[in-house]
Amino acid sequence: MTTLTVSGRVAQVLSSYVSDVFGVMGNGNVYFLDAAEQLGLRFSAVRHEGAAIAAADAYYRASGRLAAGTTTYGPGYTNALTALAEAVQAQIPVVLVTGDAPSVGARPQDVDQAAIAAGLGAATFTVTRDAAGSVTRQAVEYALTKRTAVVIAIPYDLAALEAEDEALPAPLAPQVTDDVDGGLGQVARLLAGAKRPLILAGRGAHLAGAGPELRELADRLGALTAGTALALNLLKGEGYLGVAGGFGTDTAAGLMGEADVVLVAGASLSPFTMRFGHLLGPDSTVIQIDTALQPTHARVDTFVSADVKSAASRLLGMLDGVASVGDAWRAEARKRLADGPAHHPGSSETPDGRLDPRALATALDAVLPERRTVVQDGGHFLGWAPMYWNIPRPQDLVMVGTAFQSIGLGLASAVGAARAVEDGRTLVLASGDGGFLMGLSDLESLIGTARSAVVVIYNDAAYGAEIHQYASKGLTEKPMLIPEVDFSGVARALGAESAIIRSLADLSALQEWVDAGAKGTFVADCRITSSVRAPWMSEWMEAKQAKQPA
Repeated sequence: MTTLTVSGRVAQVLSSYVSDVFGVMGNGNVYFLDAAEQLGLRFSAVRHEGAAIAAADAYYRASGRLAAGTTTYGPGYTNALTALAEAVQAQIPVVLVTGDAPSVGARPQDVDQAAIAAGLGAATFTVTRDAAGSVTRQAVEYALTKRTAVVIAIPYDLAALEAEDEALPAPLAPQVTDDVDGGLGQVARLLAGAKRPLILAGRGAHLAGAGPELRELADRLGALTAGTALALNLLKGEGYLGVAGGFGTDTAAGLMGEADVVLVAGASLSPFTMRFGHLLGPDSTVIQIDTALQPTHARVDTFVSADVKSAASRLLGMLDGVASVGDAWRAEARKRLADGPAHHPGSSETPDGRLDPRALATALDAVLPERRTVVQDGGHFLGWAPMYWNIPRPQDLVMVGTAFQSIGLGLASAVGAARAVEDGRTLVLASGDGGFLMGLSDLESLIGTARSAVVVIYNDAAYGAEIHQYASKGLTEKPMLIPEVDFSGVARALGAESAIIRSLADLSALQEWVDAGAKGTFVADCRITSSVRAPWMSEWMEAKQAKQPA
């Protein structure tokens, strides 16, 4: 029997669940990385520890497969905390393997890593010599069943010691929650009696694989359909209205507001999705089906705790033979969508002579390869991709930073998504200049990892969200401004192809790269104006202002 170290046992058990590990090597995880390589796990080196978890997080979002990040103890661990918090807030299963203080007691330089993780909402599983494998398996199963980030801690003094033998049970088979209660009968009656039904799908419906059943249900009822940003195009087809919330059109939102019965499938109904209370009409009946134990919004009238796919399948059986009453509703929606205004196309002229980001986004959509997976960082620009770009499937839009309200995770996330893309798609990263500078060290990681990647930098030489929120109120702009960086020059120095985009005609450089096969990484340093405020930002600012006391 081959002997394994404690680190080796951790790697052995992890290899039953993951194929990819992202991280930065240090003396707290060097034995784990050695064992992982011997087991054939693919290691992608990143240049900042925060990128280790962000990359593993994005890998899961883009592929649905678990990945691990790894750091050393102490400063390596604390560098990863923002990405760890984002994964927890976004309910992304991810594993952080890290070194930790010796089992015999903390050294002067050690910090209480478990307490820090607990403060972020992440559980820590500390391995021992006699239970390294079972503790690792427990941690991974916890991450998968709870949809959250976990920390597997390897005490420094145990990392290279021989692990004791232990009998490990087989990994748990995936379980489908199916605790549908009698409330489905009431749901079926409400849907059968609807004159203007709407089905709104969220990320939970996508993760459950419920798209086909919900699409069939919509066609059975003649319902209109929509999705949250994280369920983009899941229900695309006849009657599809697009994104519900701030990224959608006013015409589509008007139609959603006229629905008499709304089936919310796997969506939490966040304030953004609900347009801060204005999305649905006051008289609409709202049904929510979700794996949560109780309604997630006060507007919910009927709630069923269930797996969305199972529930939708049962509803199809219950509604078998029910005549569709939504044909006229769909016909009206089709006409109004065709006649009503779409998203603003942007302008060819701006006060400062820089590019209008709306016109830029439209032009980019025509140039970027059709088969694309889009990663976007947080920032003022984050709506341009879901509003203006064709993004075929929910897993092709990886929105990072929105759960924890952070910026700077985009480049690291692009590394993970690039590893996950295996079908010839081009990875497209959308980032602001502020967030890009925060994560700049991992541009090199992306260039070394991606088969085909385009980086679009919305470069307004400022922290754009702050300009619109606070400079507009008269606060000083000085700390909100960023010296204009030549990202194109930096990209070339690191081995990417690149161009500064000052006019739409300059996109010809990107078009030539695409036409030549779209191989490697292309960085488009797009000089945009800060004079255009995104409509979702205006909506958010108005809602915030309305809540303030008079």
